[in-house]
Order: sequence, then C-alpha cells, then structure tokens
Amino acid sequence: MRSRTPDRLCAEAVEIARAAAVDAAGVDAVGEYIGAEADGDRVVTHSFACRVPAYRGWRWAVTVTRASRSRLVTLDETVLLSGPDAVLAPEWLPWSERLLPGDLGPGDLLPTAAADDRLEPGWSGADEPPPNSALAEDDSAAAFVPGEDVEVSDRSTPVRPAPARGAITAVADELGLTRPRVLSRLGLSLGADRWEKSYGPETAMAQAAPASCTTCGFLVPIGGSLGQAFGVCGNEFSPADGRVVSLAYGCGGHSEAAVMPTPPKPAQPILDELAVEPLPLHPDRTGGLVAPETPADELGHS
Repeated sequence: MRSRTPDRLCAEAVEIARAAAVDAAGVDAVGEYIGAEADGDRVVTHSFACRVPAYRGWRWAVTVTRASRSRLVTLDETVLLSGPDAVLAPEWLPWSERLLPGDLGPGDLLPTAAADDRLEPGWSGADEPPPNSALAEDDSAAAFVPGEDVEVSDRSTPVRPAPARGAITAVADELGLTRPRVLSRLGLSLGADRWEKSYGPETAMAQAAPASCTTCGFLVPIGGSLGQAFGVCGNEFSPADGRVVSLAYGCGGHSEAAVMPTPPKPAQPILDELAVEPLPLHPDRTGGLVAPETPADELGHS
C-alpha cells in the first residue's frame, strides 16, 4: 500500500535529487524546489521547476529510494513531467474526427465506412437466391446441359442454374439503380443542415434580400425530397452561383428584384422649312463674304 507519510531519509535527500536533475538537464534548466511526494514505502519523488522556455509549467521529477534497514538513499529515475499549469498538446484525435469540409484535395482518397450512418443500401436483397429456392444450384448434382440425358438419382436432381437476369444486381442495373448505397434520412438531414447554414434564410445576405429564391428565375430545381426545400443557383453574379441554396434564401441578384430602366429614345429631328439659310456658291471668289440677299420685289426684273 502506498505510504502517505514520506520516508524521512528520502525526503531529506533534496540535494541528491537536485544533483540528479542538473546532471540530466543542465544547471540552467533546473529551477527552485517545489516539494516532495511519497510514492510508496521508502520511495519519494522530489520536484523542481523547469526553466526551459518551451516547457513552461513543467517540472523535473526525481525519484529516490532506499532499501529496508539501510540509510543509503539511491537514485531511482529522473523524468520531466507536466504540472497543473503546463502547456500541453491537444488530445489526439483520429483522422476521421480531425477532417473538416474542404480538406480533401486533388488525388486524396476518403474511405467510407461500411456501416456509415449517412448511407443506406440503394436496393435490398441478395445476389444469390435463397438456399431452399427452386433456382438454387446444387453443387452435388451434375451440370445441366440441354439436349443431353441426365441420370436422375434418388436423392439428387440436377437443377438448372439461376439465370443472370434473375439476380438482384442485374435487375437493379436494368432499372437504373446502379448505386449500391444512397443517402439515408440521417445523411439527407445532415446535408440539409449544412446547406441551410451557408445559404439559408438566417444568413445576412438573405436578411437583406428583396425577395426569396422561390420566385427567382435563376433558381434551377432539383429532384428528390430535397427539391421541396432546395435548389441550385444559376446566377453568375450571385454569391451562391452553382451552390445548393434554400428556397428561403435570397440575394440582390434576384431576377425580379429590380428591372433595368429602358434607355430613352432620342427625339426626332426638327426640320424648319420656312427659314432661308444663305449658302455661298463660290466662297473663294468673294473672299469669304456672303452676297447680300436680293429683295423679293426685285426678283424677276432685269
């Protein structure tokens, strides 16, 4: 049983413990004495502050001991331990819990667990027929070949192999169900929460939008159950272009938010047919002067 009271001789061996710490780390790395703690019968650990800047809050722990009925204190071990105020690295997490959205880069492969709760089988059933089915193949029987006589025994009867088109995978391929797994209700819910958080009605852009995406002409509908609440933005000037947006989302690029004003049509030119504008025929002969107009009463008289 661990002794609560430190052994007197071991507790008094402070200088022995300090010398061991200095020998292990150097005189500049060992600081003031912190205290002693009993680890067992005649086993005491002395602690000294660590002066290394990179290990703030750590301490040098030197364990000393002595044999029974012996007054000679000997060194057990010297280690560097973290104190209550020590700077420690965060707790290790597996890569699957450290991975964040956007961490996947070109060439990276992200394995998916076989029992991922976000996925569920795309179709149900097995590739092989049940053992007691009439289509089950009996390994003990001879292979059935059309046109040949087959010996029938009392206990085994040759059975025609199950056709390939009868397999569940072949039926799934024929129906277009080529994905072995699809999103489960949990996967759909998690995806909807992410998309609504980024492009939903609670965002600052949607709060200041003149209208929601429900009435926007740039919204591209999507199928499935998610189509009742989400769509894809097709406006190249929108911050959500090419993103899955909530129907309650909105931005300033709404198709019906503002109508571009029609440019004004220029006025028709005005032709004044009553005024007479003099036009010199030979400005070079008159020195650039314009001949005076002839009075109207002199026209027609020579």
